[in-house]
Amino acid sequence: MTSPDPAAAPKRADMVTITDVARHAGVAVSTVSYVLSGKRAISATTRQRVLASISALGYHPNAGARALASRRANVIALVLPLRTGMHLPVLMQLVTAVVTSARQVDHDVLLMTADEGPDGLRRIAASAMVDGVVVMDVEMTDPRVPVLRELGRPSVLIGFPADARGLTCVDLDFHRAGALCVDHLVRLGHRRLALLGAPGVVYERDTGFAHRTRAGFLEAAADHGVSAVARPCEEHYPAVREALVDLFAGDPALTGIVVHNEAAVDHVMAVLPMLDRRVPRDVSVVAICPDQVAERTRPGLSSVPIPAEEVGRNAVSLLMRKLTGAGVPDATLLVPTLTARSSTATAEPAA
Repeated sequence: MTSPDPAAAPKRADMVTITDVARHAGVAVSTVSYVLSGKRAISATTRQRVLASISALGYHPNAGARALASRRANVIALVLPLRTGMHLPVLMQLVTAVVTSARQVDHDVLLMTADEGPDGLRRIAASAMVDGVVVMDVEMTDPRVPVLRELGRPSVLIGFPADARGLTCVDLDFHRAGALCVDHLVRLGHRRLALLGAPGVVYERDTGFAHRTRAGFLEAAADHGVSAVARPCEEHYPAVREALVDLFAGDPALTGIVVHNEAAVDHVMAVLPMLDRRVPRDVSVVAICPDQVAERTRPGLSSVPIPAEEVGRNAVSLLMRKLTGAGVPDATLLVPTLTARSSTATAEPAA
């Protein structure tokens, strides 16, 4: 009795090679490689034949081998130090967008949440663990910036420091977002405005998006010649109530409020009626927040959405282009838009 031909015996999926796929499909190994990488156009018929062979044999490209061949780890680091005052739902939207976008280009994401500052960047750059770095929670005078300029790995910042020269940055144009909220309220006849911003610790850390929103709000109010005050706001109910009581005590004629603190939005909308300020009859409210936050309130909030998914996709796209040596713009500012809902209305004429 003859023993079976070892070459004819089916292989385990983890033992199938690209050569096996090529032989099964009746094509060259290079053709299989081009189908997998997309680096060269392959006819639809040939592509389907190769994909059918891959499926039949259970072939999975070996990530380690691909990385060795390309001298890449196929991993990017996402540096997100978890600090007080950060609103996690929006941050997780950004993280999800980065991870999803990275997987679409065959990269995994190493999430670094420890607040290691410049030392953490140097450590990750000195290793062979990652190909590039995406940095979040960027401060105006961020101590990581000098290291990023010298880093031996491509990097992209989600956010803008005060001096962004030599860096690749992407974010919503928060300065314009703050101004857009003022423009909307002024068009409705409101002349006395207030901004309830991020928690105090966020401003103390000099976080870029909070400072830029406040600057845009105050500059637009000055341009329109209207009264405006901006103050930090903590996220819990008692602090929101105290902030609103103080605002109306300081200016009983206040009729327009901008909220740039997603965690405080629901509290603001709950406290105002208790202070005998009905929305929008007595006070118009507009927020800079995700659409799902604005849409769930009653009444629905006029808002400038935070495009977390778009920011995350752009960050990964920019990093991938840098990895291939392609040119990228230094600054990518996403243009804000405002959606008017039921929380804003024409100001009542002063008595």
